[in-house]
Amino acid sequence: MKQFKPILSVVLVTILAFSCQDQLQEEEVAPLAASSESMLQTKTRHGKYMLYKAEYITSGEGKEVGNVVYFNHRGNKQLSDDFVEDYSEDGTSDITYYVDNNRPSEDLSADVTEAAIDRAMDTWDDATCSDLGMTKVPYDGRTTGFISALFGYGGSYDYVADVVHAGWLPAEFFDMIRPGGSYNILAVTFTLIYVDAEGYPTDMDGNGKADVAWREIYYNDAFTWNDGYTYDVETVALHEAGHGLSQDHFGKAFVTLGNGKLHFAPRAMMNAAYSQVQTEISGTDLAGHCSNWANWAK
Repeated sequence: MKQFKPILSVVLVTILAFSCQDQLQEEEVAPLAASSESMLQTKTRHGKYMLYKAEYITSGEGKEVGNVVYFNHRGNKQLSDDFVEDYSEDGTSDITYYVDNNRPSEDLSADVTEAAIDRAMDTWDDATCSDLGMTKVPYDGRTTGFISALFGYGGSYDYVADVVHAGWLPAEFFDMIRPGGSYNILAVTFTLIYVDAEGYPTDMDGNGKADVAWREIYYNDAFTWNDGYTYDVETVALHEAGHGLSQDHFGKAFVTLGNGKLHFAPRAMMNAAYSQVQTEISGTDLAGHCSNWANWAK
């Protein structure tokens, strides 16, 4: 792994973590930088939106698995979240995505990483049970990143696409997600949701889920990235794009005490830690996708 820089201050409000025993732990951390007010913006077609949560995948080398971090602790923190049909910021029911090449990996060219991300998005789009109308917004050099802007890494509070692959950021950014996160967080997907005047998540379609404005994906440049082997961009992009398309982590992780090896039951693309190159979806991953998207745009 590459050399790390000093850890920055933690800025989170609430951390929810699943241990290898599948027990839920909750920890309150006082915000030191980003306030609730700074997380709230109004530059949308549908009113206010706010940073809600982050879902990240870990390397698995330290026997730690990816977790969910909730930023907005008003209302029901356990509320699921999803896009609302015909309510996208672009005014269509198509799921759009954008690849920001302004923050390239130190290890691979932007052309290589963009092609890997495109393959990952195409894999989800090719699921025959859904009709996402997946549309790529061509890279045009614009500045993107609500989260990167929020935490001082440059960006924009403006909507660009439903799923934004916002590029590679340095180790310090991932220490902001969780203390020491730079050492094992490969990538993270942030969810921004619509909120009402009091800051509570909206549910405009009455499905019991918070309404997603868009999602942003960031990759940890402290790791060495590769095309086709560990750490494989397409594999991690496929996992994070799953989060981008409203899938949660799946499966239970456990460690064999004799050899310290991390196992998953069952193994799936949406396991919370990286284990091997995986560029296809099937089984539980496909079932989760289909259950959420089968009736989209129909």
